[in-house]
Amino acid sequence: MIRRLAIVGVGLLGGSVARAARAHGVAGEIVGIGRDGARLAAALRDGALDHATTDLPGGVAGADLVILGATVAANPVLLERVWAAAGDGAIVTDVGSTKRSIVRAAERLAATRPLAFVGSHPMAGSERSGYAASRADLFDGALVVVTPTDATEPRAVKGVTAFWEGLGARVTALDPDSHDRGVAAISHLPHLVAYALMAAIARDGADALPLAARGFRDTTRIAASDPAMWAEIFVDNRDALLARTGEFRRALDELERLVRGADRAAIETLLSRIKVAREGLA
Repeated sequence: MIRRLAIVGVGLLGGSVARAARAHGVAGEIVGIGRDGARLAAALRDGALDHATTDLPGGVAGADLVILGATVAANPVLLERVWAAAGDGAIVTDVGSTKRSIVRAAERLAATRPLAFVGSHPMAGSERSGYAASRADLFDGALVVVTPTDATEPRAVKGVTAFWEGLGARVTALDPDSHDRGVAAISHLPHLVAYALMAAIARDGADALPLAARGFRDTTRIAASDPAMWAEIFVDNRDALLARTGEFRRALDELERLVRGADRAAIETLLSRIKVAREGLA
């Protein structure tokens, strides 16, 4: 069991970590750290946190495990403060959707003092944000990617892996570059496309929106996600995202060409091939 778990940023993911850690009994004491004490009050009332504070150094002092649950832009900045305040035996990880930036930050900080850090990314979430959207079962059966490098301490990988498994997740490992390329395809591009589709219909087909049923709503659900968070992700992972955007554009161009030519047999052949690929996800 983790004696003291410190969570910096108690929103959707940080709050879900706190709830899950409480539900699974993997931490003796859970401390939530945020900029606004009033926003931490709900987690205290729910019993997800034992303590809440706006004092980051005090909050991480004595923690066995520190989770950075803020945004991809904020986490590297917070990591520097955690690096200065955490105890020598602490393990630090994050839950951000991109990994290269924070891993580079950890490598720079390692020159100032040794501290065990490994990135991690739970492939779980929601278009909703904030603690109110958090769930104790968010990680049940979910995949979590840890992103060690050659410089990562083995105990960090072992400790963070055991923690996520204790919350009911499945854990795999990828290097940071491979992780960021992969999530550009299966997470960041779909969000970009959903935003673009919603923008196109809202701008040029708003009169059709009253007809929107389950198909359109399912396809654009993630366009209701936090704009500030996704702007940060798009910028931070822009090289991998733009490469995938080019691939998507080529696929869309092929479908458009077949539709323009009214080639029903070719359209059906292509859609059948795509259907098989989609069914393979099951």
